[in-house]
Amino acid sequence: MDSFKSIPIIDVGAIEENNRVKNNTLVHQIRRAYSKIGFAYIVNHSIDQCLVENLFQKSREFHSLPYEAKMKIELNELHRGFIPINTSTDRNSKFADVNKPNQSESFIMMREANEYDPAVKKGDYLAGPNQWPQEIQGFRETLVSYFDALTKLCQKICNVIAISLGTDPETFAREFEPPTTFLGLLRYPPKPPNITSNIYGSAPHSDFGCITLLAQDETGGLQVMNKKGIWIDSPYLKDSFVMNFGDMLQRWSNGLFISTPHRVINTSGKARYSCPFFYEPNINANVSPLASCITSQNPLKYESIVYGEFLRSELKNGYERHSKND
Repeated sequence: MDSFKSIPIIDVGAIEENNRVKNNTLVHQIRRAYSKIGFAYIVNHSIDQCLVENLFQKSREFHSLPYEAKMKIELNELHRGFIPINTSTDRNSKFADVNKPNQSESFIMMREANEYDPAVKKGDYLAGPNQWPQEIQGFRETLVSYFDALTKLCQKICNVIAISLGTDPETFAREFEPPTTFLGLLRYPPKPPNITSNIYGSAPHSDFGCITLLAQDETGGLQVMNKKGIWIDSPYLKDSFVMNFGDMLQRWSNGLFISTPHRVINTSGKARYSCPFFYEPNINANVSPLASCITSQNPLKYESIVYGEFLRSELKNGYERHSKND
């Protein structure tokens, strides 16, 4: 199979149009990029750049708060709040021998769910309210606006994914009702000089779910591993998101789409900020290869799993907060 040397760019503007020719082109580009590379920049995505800039401003304001203020909303059992540095370790990484924690700190929000939400009433894993810092004016409003906009964009992208895999878009969309969604505000301090090579901002890993949309600053540091094991830089590209697919989409597609390893090493000498948004199946979804993806040339590769059970295991292995709960 081909090994890539750079990350492709895909114009997703056709998502907003009823142009059959343009949509067919987009479906072809998605199929090609994510069966060979698993990563692409998406442009013409309809998300207002001011919304992105406001999000980064709130991220900087949050990470500028005193440590004590951030620890008031330390990550809880619902995976919401502040994750201090040195408390997240990719112990189950398949791509490197990782025994030291990631050199990053972050704020995490998920879909807001109050006591009357059906998922909360059922006792679904991770269903509940977010934690918010009280010290930053407009913080919650900015994050919710961005979160809602990217949720809608991912819903449209899932429609294209379904078509590209030969399955019914409406049926596929029901696997995300409601979706499991995360928004992170990450800060990576610069890697100190003369530190061993197995210290990462984010250790080599693949993502858990379906779609990741990453907004990153101009600092650099994101790298994607090609099929030859070579790390390829994925630098900042103005007005774009870096989009990659995760483990559940690899499973749904029976391996036709790939969940590609990636990492962050910040050698810039200054802090790096990024804001990943994760769009994942409903916590109770049974994820198994789609019938349209199983053929004599591509026989069944994966068994069915419940997404929430898989996610629980991943969070337990990766985060101190969750490993203490069991």
